[in-house]
Amino acid sequence: MKTVLTFQRLKDNNEKIAMLTAYDYTTAQAINEADIDAILVGDSLAMVALGYENTYNITIDEMLIFVKAVSKGAKDSFIIGDMPFMSYNLSIEQGLENAAKMIKAGANAVKLEGCNEHILSLIKRCTESGIPVLGHLGFTPQLMNTIGGHKIQGKTAEKIEIILESAQKLEEAGCFGIVLELIPADSAKYITENLKIPTIGIGAGVNCSGQIVVTDDILGKFTDFTPKFVKKFANLHDEITAGVKSYIREVKNETFPSINESFELTKEEKEKLLSVK
Repeated sequence: MKTVLTFQRLKDNNEKIAMLTAYDYTTAQAINEADIDAILVGDSLAMVALGYENTYNITIDEMLIFVKAVSKGAKDSFIIGDMPFMSYNLSIEQGLENAAKMIKAGANAVKLEGCNEHILSLIKRCTESGIPVLGHLGFTPQLMNTIGGHKIQGKTAEKIEIILESAQKLEEAGCFGIVLELIPADSAKYITENLKIPTIGIGAGVNCSGQIVVTDDILGKFTDFTPKFVKKFANLHDEITAGVKSYIREVKNETFPSINESFELTKEEKEKLLSVK
């Protein structure tokens, strides 16, 4: 069973951390069997699984459904529940209560975006209460409206230092790791080298302590858009479409179900049925 100590051990041993998202039982099973280091039940499921235009509208109650499903499918994995927009911003009590719901639903940790005083205080309360926290800096999707969209962060020396300072505050507050999103590779390398805890990159280059991407992106299942930092390792969308077309064709021409997919009466029962007619 993987724990927060797994993250630190991998970083200390200079071994990369491999993370992916999962939103359902069967996907979680497959990822778990592949021996992934950790699974994030990300609020990206708002778009990937529920068809929302962005992550703003998903609620904590919706997130909990998916956390429960993933936790049942990936019993050996370290599961992190993404705290959705405004589920932890109103008060420390609200954030702590919702983080606890994530853990009770099956998560082993939660992820929080940002680094203001409220977030730092909440991280401390969570860790004091036995709830591990993964931080998130750089491009933070829940602040997309205030930062002006999908913008690369940390492109100047001054801004890199600001992100590093925030990362060090998160580390001090008790985060076991930090996601760095949409940050130039050199910037992410500098930040990673100046932290004790691991960094997990998404669009942040190869020098982070590990990587995370959306599973549906790398497997070619989600096709609405493909971020620049995504490499497709499969094309499930086309495979699913082709499989469904084959199914439709066989249903139409009556080759499915065949005898192999059907149940038969015994000879005696057939005779009885015919005699009734």
